[in-house]
Amino acid sequence: MEKIIGIGVGVILLNDKDEVLLLLRNDDEKLADSNMHYEGQYTLPAGKVRFGEEFEEAGIRKVKQESNLDVLDIKVICLLNDYNEHAHYATIGLLSRNFKGNVDLGTTGEHVSYMWTSIDKLPKNLCKSSRDIIERYKESIFYKERKSYGRN
Repeated sequence: MEKIIGIGVGVILLNDKDEVLLLLRNDDEKLADSNMHYEGQYTLPAGKVRFGEEFEEAGIRKVKQESNLDVLDIKVICLLNDYNEHAHYATIGLLSRNFKGNVDLGTTGEHVSYMWTSIDKLPKNLCKSSRDIIERYKESIFYKERKSYGRN
């Protein structure tokens, strides 16, 4: 199995009640379209950065593609060294409190439902990447080093 490496974004959208938008990925691996294999898990609006695309542009594009919301203002809040047995991403966490529209998941089948929830009451089946972005936001931590790098 080929290992995937890339750059990704995950976007925290906070509404006026301080609730975050979470999208439930399809259980079907092909429809869920996740290199990290987050089938059946909640995620932030997220995805890959295209060649030549700014992080903020990628975040705005992914929010529009996955939820049909229009982001009016967005900022970088954290960086993750994000990997598992399937893929390795430098993941940029973004935040927006300024967006408009109504959530519409479209017809791709990538996501099957969504919820707005308190950032203090996250579902157990929230994917690790999204949980890490939200935790960095809550703790105001831009980057968190690992304690060990495998060196003596």
